[in-house]
Amino acid sequence: MHLFRLDTSIRPDGSVSRELADVAESEWRAEHPDGMVTRRDLGADPLPVTAWMDAVGAASVAPEARTGPQASAAVLVAALADEVLAADAYLIATQLYNFGVPAHLKTWIDLLIADPRLGPGAGQPLAGRPALLVIARGGAYGPGTPREGWDHSTPWVSRILADNFGLGLHLAEAELTLAGVNPALDAFREIGAESRRAAHEAATAHGRTLARPRRLTLSARGGTEAST
Repeated sequence: MHLFRLDTSIRPDGSVSRELADVAESEWRAEHPDGMVTRRDLGADPLPVTAWMDAVGAASVAPEARTGPQASAAVLVAALADEVLAADAYLIATQLYNFGVPAHLKTWIDLLIADPRLGPGAGQPLAGRPALLVIARGGAYGPGTPREGWDHSTPWVSRILADNFGLGLHLAEAELTLAGVNPALDAFREIGAESRRAAHEAATAHGRTLARPRRLTLSARGGTEAST
């Protein structure tokens, strides 16, 4: 079995998303001690933001007519897609930055879609493979909160992974991770701790799901997520 893990936190230490991803990975490893794990850490090694523009340009010209940056971008796109296509299961750990998708995660997704094997009309070669999206949010964005609807990351990433790529997607979400760090959120420490505990439970359960050797059957939930 082969697990692909993607991290996007800019914090090498103290990252809640990395913490939860470690929990899920440990469950996967318990089932597959000799399995392969391919890692890509966009927080430590971000992709060049100009690569997507060069990749789009490269797709419209013959290989021999490509500029140096276009040729490099085409090679990068193929390598990123190869990593994803080779895996049996996926663990993607990310955060809500400035109410949106981390720029380096968006770049990675854009580059994957630039590969003809994963882009429009490709027929979803990843369809049904299990995936876990781990996401950490410093504040609260659920129904009834002052910032309800301000999370512009989770719905978009979920839709790309589940609807665009066809992955069998599960979520482990922790909110109010800055309670106890940001004094303005001190009153919400208990709620934050409960959210983190629930996220640990979800990461544990879905880490086991990733370890299943069979591909998952998709079913829609809320239009932005799929699970079995």
